[in-house]
Amino acid sequence: MKIPSLKEVISAEEWQLRVDLAAAYRLVAAYGWSDLVFTHISARVPGPGHHFLINPYGLMFDEITASSLVLIDQDCRKLRESPFPVNPAGFTIHSCIHAVREDAGCVLHTHSRAGVAVSAQKGGVLPISQQSTLVLQSLAYHDYEGIALHDEEKPRLQADLGGAQFLMLRNHGLLTVGRTIPDAFLNMYFFENTCRIQIDAQAGGELNLIGAGPMKANANVSRQATAGQGAMLAWPALLRKLDRENPGYDS
Repeated sequence: MKIPSLKEVISAEEWQLRVDLAAAYRLVAAYGWSDLVFTHISARVPGPGHHFLINPYGLMFDEITASSLVLIDQDCRKLRESPFPVNPAGFTIHSCIHAVREDAGCVLHTHSRAGVAVSAQKGGVLPISQQSTLVLQSLAYHDYEGIALHDEEKPRLQADLGGAQFLMLRNHGLLTVGRTIPDAFLNMYFFENTCRIQIDAQAGGELNLIGAGPMKANANVSRQATAGQGAMLAWPALLRKLDRENPGYDS
């Protein structure tokens, strides 16, 4: 389906947000974290009111474009005409996090095989890899209450997340919060790799746990490791990867 470009009818700020969010959806697909058309990545649109961009329900993540993203309000009502439906039930988790976290410019949720596998383990994330030390600095857990459709679960989810950047939804999957879309994506990259490494390591011999000293030493090292740029050190390279392998997200 050919989607008319919105580039000339919206602000430059919203257009850039749409481009980055469409890129994030395609990158999630490229790295094998998508679950057909299910799960979501939401991004808050700057300005008055609580407006968000989310995926058009029914499109695969690797075909989402900047113009196909749907503008919604806090109750998942469409604010701009779109030929695509949205999934209010899928926005339940995202809306309650955006409502209490002013720093949550982007919320990214996955149902990946490794992420769900670790979420089903009683011990959760184990300190067995360098990647895990980054996640464990800001990790929270939320117990499974069934498919997240009900408003009464929202206060418990908000309380469990608190100020953390990583949330393990028990028996369900992974979620990251980021100030920006690149921040949320990089957080998920570390979270997903942490889980993949853990599942692989558990298939071998006895695990060697990382001690408290190295854990503490790694607490503030990520900013140094990215030359002070955080996620923006890798984001331009990720966009170049998309331009080579799956162009068109910025249309």
